[in-house]
Amino acid sequence: MIAMPDPDTQILARRDEIAAQLRMLLPAASVIAEAERMRAYESDGLTAYRQMPLVVALPETTKQVAAVLRWARREGIKIVPRGAGTSLSGGALPVADAIVLGLGKFKAVLDIDYANRTVTVQPGVTNLAISKAVDAAGFYYAPDPSSQIACTIGGNVAENSGGVHCLKYGLTTNNVLGVEFVTPDGEIVRIGGKHLDAPGYDLLGLLTGSEGLLGIVTEVTVRILQKPETARALLLGFATAEEGGDCVAAIIAAGIIPGGMEMMDRPAIHAAEAFVHAGYPLDVEALLIVELDGCAAEVDHLIERVEAIAKSHGVVVSRVSTTEAERMNFWAGRKAAFPAVGRISPDYYCMDGTIPRAALPRVLAAMRDMSTKYGLGVANVFHAGDGNLHPLILYDANVPGELDRAEAFGADILKLCVDVGGVLTGEHGVGVEKRDLMEYQFDAIDLEQQHRLKRAFDEDLRFNPGKVFPTLHRCAEEGRVHVHRGETRFPDLPRF
Repeated sequence: MIAMPDPDTQILARRDEIAAQLRMLLPAASVIAEAERMRAYESDGLTAYRQMPLVVALPETTKQVAAVLRWARREGIKIVPRGAGTSLSGGALPVADAIVLGLGKFKAVLDIDYANRTVTVQPGVTNLAISKAVDAAGFYYAPDPSSQIACTIGGNVAENSGGVHCLKYGLTTNNVLGVEFVTPDGEIVRIGGKHLDAPGYDLLGLLTGSEGLLGIVTEVTVRILQKPETARALLLGFATAEEGGDCVAAIIAAGIIPGGMEMMDRPAIHAAEAFVHAGYPLDVEALLIVELDGCAAEVDHLIERVEAIAKSHGVVVSRVSTTEAERMNFWAGRKAAFPAVGRISPDYYCMDGTIPRAALPRVLAAMRDMSTKYGLGVANVFHAGDGNLHPLILYDANVPGELDRAEAFGADILKLCVDVGGVLTGEHGVGVEKRDLMEYQFDAIDLEQQHRLKRAFDEDLRFNPGKVFPTLHRCAEEGRVHVHRGETRFPDLPRF
């Protein structure tokens, strides 16, 4: 059950007035207050939950963002930042009495600096567009989430997104060098730049992954890398998921750091093959894609080592890409796994948790038992190299009780991740999806320190309310609203 703050009815009654005031700060076309037009913003990638916003504001410049935030501070209006809306944790789920501040008009590539190997872009530029902008010069941007064709760099910063190549090249936090940032007070500040490290506190690391709780990022400078001389991929099939998991651990234990290492189980393999026709074997329980990059001699040597390790762990299918087209074909199925699963189930609930690699066989076995317990299917695709799991729980929202069972199934998976020494999220963020599990991973002292940090930036708790924190101390905003597929209920629950 997703619970959000009770709306301020006085604010709701002022919708038309608030829209009119925003039109004094922004072009009229950049303010949306009509219900039908706002419906496009009522949900993000966690589509099971929907809530109409108060008003949608779409500024075009940093100065406009700052003006809106200064006005919102004076008026006591809450703000929900939004990028492309691809968040899978409900990070951009609207609040009834909050303005959704969308950054979709910030789409410019501002600077390409090959000498310093950096690109500076506005937050509405898609992840893939950065690599396309520098492709002709032989460069690319390393973090590559599966949604890279749609997700934006601003959202990547908010959620600290990863991708299939994050094992070797890091997540967003390892590839962002600087940001322009607008505080909740409307002050424009710059943190970092084109240099590797800034002196003093790591505010850049603090903002990366802050989920829209601390302010608005309006410009991002990222590092770019030269494409490796050679990249080849192995497709390894195993008779059991446990053997595949053991192989993953053995590759890392051997000191080999692949450019990417991804794993899929049988349901995900079959869904991806039916969708993409990548040539995946259909008679295996687990499929491992291992990409090795570098100079040709190094890659050839590492392929031999990985093949030997896989053989010692019972591999039953082993293929090595011989052309760039074949390598890309190996990845095509994995990249399309989420939409592929969407073809075999009316709905799916995409989870995100991270575990130690050695715990992978145990966790996969436990998920099979949970699937039987809840009577719901599950397809697994995950960044095997760094233990970032993405179980896709299959359900039908039209069947009463199935969404509730899917949520309970997901909560059990995330608790198991913590129990084996992992964490609640690897790259999707906490949002509303994992908010009420935060107390399972963090104790009261941990959460209090996080609250204090939030208040240092956002004293009035107006930014992205209802996200990340299970409670907000000294604040009467935790009345409950259950938001579910357009239906809003107000249970009689206590306020804090």
